[in-house]
Amino acid sequence: MRTGVWLVGGRGSVAAATVAGTAGVRAGALPATGLVSELPAFRDVPLPALDDLVFGGHDPATEGLVKRVERLAADGVVPHGLPALVRTDLEAADAEIRPGLTGTGRTAGTADAAADALAADIADFRRRTGAADVVVINVASTEPPARPHPAHASWELLGAALHRPDDAGVLPPSSLYACAALRAGCPFVDFTPSTGARLPALDELARRQGLAYAGSDGKTGETLVKSVLAPMFALRALSVRSWSGTNLLGGGDGAALADPRRAAAKIRSKDRLLREQLGGPVQGGVHIHEVPDLGEWKTAWDHIGFEGFLGARMTLQFVWQGCDSALAAPLVLDLARFMALAHRSGVGGPVPELGFFFKDPVASAEHDLNRQFDQLVTWARGLSGAHR
Repeated sequence: MRTGVWLVGGRGSVAAATVAGTAGVRAGALPATGLVSELPAFRDVPLPALDDLVFGGHDPATEGLVKRVERLAADGVVPHGLPALVRTDLEAADAEIRPGLTGTGRTAGTADAAADALAADIADFRRRTGAADVVVINVASTEPPARPHPAHASWELLGAALHRPDDAGVLPPSSLYACAALRAGCPFVDFTPSTGARLPALDELARRQGLAYAGSDGKTGETLVKSVLAPMFALRALSVRSWSGTNLLGGGDGAALADPRRAAAKIRSKDRLLREQLGGPVQGGVHIHEVPDLGEWKTAWDHIGFEGFLGARMTLQFVWQGCDSALAAPLVLDLARFMALAHRSGVGGPVPELGFFFKDPVASAEHDLNRQFDQLVTWARGLSGAHR
């Protein structure tokens, strides 16, 4: 049974690494390193097989997936021989990518018409590929925070606003894609810190239609380490006085986050974990800087000041260096597989049990990585029984 994976930002580095990585694992050329869904804990969970995944997406970019993966190989992100090995898979996925919101004719008229056009693309993809289900995952660039609008409060208000030409911008792009996914009968995942489905009106629509949504902001690097270290301080009754993180980013992510408005959305997401695990804000904060020379790679340096017994001042520092697309791609596949299972099991509304994968999980204040993993395992095994 085929499962469709529709990637918003389908020609970006994360999407390219996802498609190429899936094809490489299928061909036996790459191990399934980083795939949580392949761990023994999920061996008996009826997740879609990697062989059954088909890819499409929305992206106005004109550079195809083959060229994008060749650039990833040149940057040392994927093996040099991989683009040639998986070329057929890349071309098949590329043929299923549609322009999206900034394509010809998509920015004119009402937001309702735009959402319908996006939903039609997804529905056509499902019909062409014969997919039983399609999971829509946003891996596009981070947006600025959404501007508040009265219509965000309920689906009744939003539904009316979507039809008004004067309210064509009532939803930010990520939320318009989320709306389109729900209209197409598909679960939605926001891998970015953008607004996505996290508006009361879209939450209401998802619950009404019995469709799941999850997010937000994939936990791939620095925050992943924080989610392990922060509980250590709390459990040992050590007082964290300051926690400063400096992030150096290249590539498209770095360019996008050079915009202070977009960076604000990212910083807010990254800051949530420490506030909730340490019982309140600490001095320091997160700082993001674009360094184009880094290309697809990123570096995070964290400096933690804490106080021990007798008021002794101490510090802990760590450096995380990695490639965001290689870190994100297996999580995108995990989320596609788990959300397909949720959809087939009739899950609707927010899915807090997928918080393991996110910096800012919907409907959950849990950030301890071990507890999040236990919740994920219990949830997936519970769905397995219901699915059977």
